[in-house]
Amino acid sequence: MCTARCAKCLGSTLIPLAVSGFLAHLLLFFPGGKVIDNNDHLSDEVWYFGGILGSGVLMIFPALVFLGLKNNDCCRCCGNESCGKRFAMFTSTIFAVVGVLGAGYSFIISAVSINKGPKCLMVNNSTWGYPFLDGNYLRDSDLWSQCQKPDNVIPWHLTLFSILLIIGAVQILICAIQVINGLLGTLCGDCQCCGCCQGDGPV
Repeated sequence: MCTARCAKCLGSTLIPLAVSGFLAHLLLFFPGGKVIDNNDHLSDEVWYFGGILGSGVLMIFPALVFLGLKNNDCCRCCGNESCGKRFAMFTSTIFAVVGVLGAGYSFIISAVSINKGPKCLMVNNSTWGYPFLDGNYLRDSDLWSQCQKPDNVIPWHLTLFSILLIIGAVQILICAIQVINGLLGTLCGDCQCCGCCQGDGPV
């Protein structure tokens, strides 16, 4: 399999995922789809920027590296037709590991936030806090009535963090595949290099 072509395919998949994660996290700043008057009323995990940094910004760099592999010159490294491509694939492996860490960060933050539940105005004492314990609201929708405000904050919180959870999981899988793909490209070279320098002498 052509490792550079595979990397380009993976990179083109990461771009829309990164944009989606970025936008999903931005929506978390508007619980229930409304602007709140006090930022302290936002869930703590929103301020950890899992979707913006982990699944968003940190994922752009690996994606761009993966997309650029197809255009790397594999014939201009010490006169060896495969050396340049091998080094590029090794570099992509490093960026793929960065991608795994970024997506993993977003995945963990999302999982914790889903289990914890949203921050809301609690009915029992009219203060802002976390009325749910150990994800019990996920099993019993009757508990949702414990949140008075913001309106519809629970489905909003659950939907967006679930999206970020899924995006993070897919990104981890994609970057893990590129780690393996990059190592194969480093060790075995890329099929595009097999004949690209035929007729060319050492430079």
